Amino acid sequence: MKPFPEFTPHPIFEDYVRSETRRQFLRRGANFLGTAALAALCPQMLLAGDKKPLQAIGGVGPHFAPKAKHVIYLHMVGGPSQMDLFDYKPAMTEWFDKELPDSVRMGQRITTMTSGQKRFPVAPSKFKFTQHGKNGMWVSELLPWTAKMVDDLCFIRSMHTEAINHEPAITYMQTGNMITGRPCLGSWVSYGLGSLNQSLPTFVVLVAKPSNTEQIQAISARLWSSGYLSGEHAGVSFRSAGDPILFINNPDGVDARVRRKMLDGLKALNELNYREVGDPETHTRIQQYELAFRMQASVPELTEITNEPESTYQLYGEDAKKPGTFANSALMARRLVERGVRFVQIYHNNWDTHANTSGRLPMQCKDVDQACYGLIQDLKSRGMLDETLVVWGGEFGRTVYTQGTLTKDNYGRDHHPRCFTMWMAGGGSKPGTVYGETDDFSYNIIKDPVHIRDFHATVLQLLGFDHERFTVRYQGLDQRLTGVETAKVIKDLIA
Repeated sequence: MKPFPEFTPHPIFEDYVRSETRRQFLRRGANFLGTAALAALCPQMLLAGDKKPLQAIGGVGPHFAPKAKHVIYLHMVGGPSQMDLFDYKPAMTEWFDKELPDSVRMGQRITTMTSGQKRFPVAPSKFKFTQHGKNGMWVSELLPWTAKMVDDLCFIRSMHTEAINHEPAITYMQTGNMITGRPCLGSWVSYGLGSLNQSLPTFVVLVAKPSNTEQIQAISARLWSSGYLSGEHAGVSFRSAGDPILFINNPDGVDARVRRKMLDGLKALNELNYREVGDPETHTRIQQYELAFRMQASVPELTEITNEPESTYQLYGEDAKKPGTFANSALMARRLVERGVRFVQIYHNNWDTHANTSGRLPMQCKDVDQACYGLIQDLKSRGMLDETLVVWGGEFGRTVYTQGTLTKDNYGRDHHPRCFTMWMAGGGSKPGTVYGETDDFSYNIIKDPVHIRDFHATVLQLLGFDHERFTVRYQGLDQRLTGVETAKVIKDLIA
């Protein structure tokens, strides 16, 4: 008979015990001493409870067996146009330059960029669509490589959000809240699942440079912040030029032995400070210095892609050889998860097509199309796709009505939060699925809406977490990624 079957410590307790000094420990009193002694006597599996298997290195552990162990999140910054890429609306051809009906718009608020327009003329997509795969998924001519793999993908055509401007919308998509300061999805994954490689970060960020740079959006490090979680769960940004990580290499005249001695001395000073102040972030800083020291050996091997066979570049495209491109970032993402990194976030900018859609959108799609195909097929061929969830999407969609001048050959589109398309692949998502439906104008959802909260709940489910129980106590509340409003797991998206 297993003793104390109901005893499951809160993750904050586990973090606290890990960083507590002996002096602080003894100050807390007899009650805490007794509890801690009990914790020391109980085996780790018992502490984790029957539903939480042991983790590799750290992590509070999932509630049930996860389908996905890694995530590669491909964020198209600016909001891709769903009706030019995935949400085919042939009926709009007859609506060219006609006014968007009030019965469709229904008083929905619009941005200041189009609120002054006297008209809202409908702009049908100028791009051709064809059906692909077993389900006959409609895909634009701009994405021929994506079209080849639709049977590997799980499309969500009914995503929606309340955010209508970029900064709050991206923050919402990344952190579950339009207000900054919350942990992002990658930080939650790091906190929950822990690390599989002590010599690389658990959460890595790559910012890819687009070929076209007409309208670049700001990408702030706030998006990969750990918020109120420990700093060790923040994303680590890898650069495409110079040292991959700032200060990873030793300064001139400082060898590994000297740096090791310096870090030992710095650690001793930090420990003295911790004994006096008791700030757990001091221990986080110590761990970060140690990780940086270990990465001096692991990062050069990781970023040395010249050893990849030529077949890799045929798969991802020649741009994969160029640091900073999306194709290179996608290849790096595979190499990172292959080495145990839990979460890789890639940002690709310039999808904010307020004008010149016909000039910019083809370039954007060319940047990512073959690279996404290569990434999915590469993971699949290595037996990694089943446990790696790949996500593709932006922060909102685009309007069916034009912004600015409308012609048969060109137009612009404003922000549209009421419906947009995302896709997932691998990691337990259901391949060959098309979920959700919008009206003839790609303006309103008419079937199976998926809010950002629902999407987050579903991703956490694939990672082994019940989103309602996956919480952190902060400012007197049990905070969670999906917030306090209703969120549901979309079971039709799970294999």
